[in-house]
Amino acid sequence: MSRSLRRGALAATAIVISIASLSACGAGNDAQTLGVRPDNAAVTVDDVQIQNAVVITQPEPGAEGPAVVSATVFNNGRAPQTLESITLPGTPAKVTLKAAQGSGPITVPAGGSVVIGGKGNASATIENGREAAKNGDTQKVVFKLSKTGDVELSAFVVPATSYFKDFGPTEIPKPPAATPTGTATPTGTATPGHGAEGTATATPTGEASHSAGH
Repeated sequence: MSRSLRRGALAATAIVISIASLSACGAGNDAQTLGVRPDNAAVTVDDVQIQNAVVITQPEPGAEGPAVVSATVFNNGRAPQTLESITLPGTPAKVTLKAAQGSGPITVPAGGSVVIGGKGNASATIENGREAAKNGDTQKVVFKLSKTGDVELSAFVVPATSYFKDFGPTEIPKPPAATPTGTATPTGTATPGHGAEGTATATPTGEASHSAGH
């Protein structure tokens, strides 16, 4: 084999090895995070790893309604753990947890993970979304697990738009119904009648009237 052919074969082998290595890396925890942006909050404490934690508010700034906490919780231990609570230190906000199926607690299986937020997944709803931090800020979030205890991180606060639309609050307040702008006001004048009483006629303003002669 010529020297140039050998060099080509070695280069091709190197490319195959590189692709295989990347594929193997993609099979780890990072491959299970629904493609959420890697710059979102992540932390590891003992056997628990939390990735892509964000607080997602209503899509319209200042809108009333709930917000949510979205994250992926991994349990690398040999025993399942229960997510007992999620709190937002420094705020009066209350977070209500709900499993993906049924009314039981959110359980993170041994060697598995749980996605919080998004259709068909577990949910963590902040009843009064305006009690969470403002969009663009960071908010401390504490995940309390049955064996590991408190796992704290700082999460970005973002509106439920663009990428985060499908992970945001499911309850979106409807805009207020339109109200009529015109009101009827009297245009006639009272004419003296018998005694101290008079009569008056009124026509609504804003309505078309026929001109004299028709």
